[in-house]
Amino acid sequence: MIASIFSKSKPINFIIVFFITLLAFLLANLEDINKPIQLSNVLYLMVLFLASYISILMLDFIVSKNKLTQNNNYEILLYALFLVAIPLSLSSGNIIISNLFVLFGLRRLISLRTQKSMNKKLFDAAFWFAIAALFYFWSILFFVLILFTLLMYTDNKIKHWVIPFIGIATVFILAVSFSVLYYNNFFEVFKSLPITNLDFSTHNNLPFIIALTMLLSFGAWSSVFYIGEIKNKKKSFRPSFKIILFMVITSFAIVVLAPEKNGSEFLFLFSPLAIIITNYIETMEVNWFKDVFLAILVLVPFVLLFL
Repeated sequence: MIASIFSKSKPINFIIVFFITLLAFLLANLEDINKPIQLSNVLYLMVLFLASYISILMLDFIVSKNKLTQNNNYEILLYALFLVAIPLSLSSGNIIISNLFVLFGLRRLISLRTQKSMNKKLFDAAFWFAIAALFYFWSILFFVLILFTLLMYTDNKIKHWVIPFIGIATVFILAVSFSVLYYNNFFEVFKSLPITNLDFSTHNNLPFIIALTMLLSFGAWSSVFYIGEIKNKKKSFRPSFKIILFMVITSFAIVVLAPEKNGSEFLFLFSPLAIIITNYIETMEVNWFKDVFLAILVLVPFVLLFL
């Protein structure tokens, strides 16, 4: 039943995902919602929810445009379910905005497979990753994806290696200029600093452990099949699938390095993980097993709400 609903890309799927995302967002921001109603607070929450949902639409666009999955909507369903499983992933406004800009950068980076407008795409990818870093410093690690992509394409043109750094420099100059004009200070705008924290004790609660176990076990199992299937993809598409795999590794590094271990740091992990698990679901030939697999992913997040 579940598999058949999302097996094709349909408008109803986006409506379902919209309400699942709304539920996760409300759960993550209960404290703000319970505050006395103020227009500024309402607008702030609306902007964050809009950014959260646009991230899902951007994920679908990246996937469909670059044929990272077949013609279905499993990836957006999984992404929304991950949000419900770990609702605190939507508790940080900075990370929500940063994640959206990371997806903007990923869109430009994966489109390099066409080998057209390389200069512009490399600049755009670095530009968006740098803006993401203004909101959450450790998202700058996604800049490594650009270098990884250039290595895969064995690109020996010096200008292609220099352009991404120009993209970062551009954002830095714009940010400093804004800081001087608005704060009368050169570096006031750089509030996200390279702080680390390796204390995971805040995650020591049953619902979070169950959600994380489900996420990592399903992700790890699917990754084994995902890696094996890359060689069966068309040669021009293989780098795109490798970028998604490397993005998972980078996102996991951010989870480890995150200065605040409150669950919001896992948001970066959801997009690439949803793509990888969707690819595994597509390899399932037995319908009942596919339904059971998806049923677990659907039921567990909602059951955790009552723990």
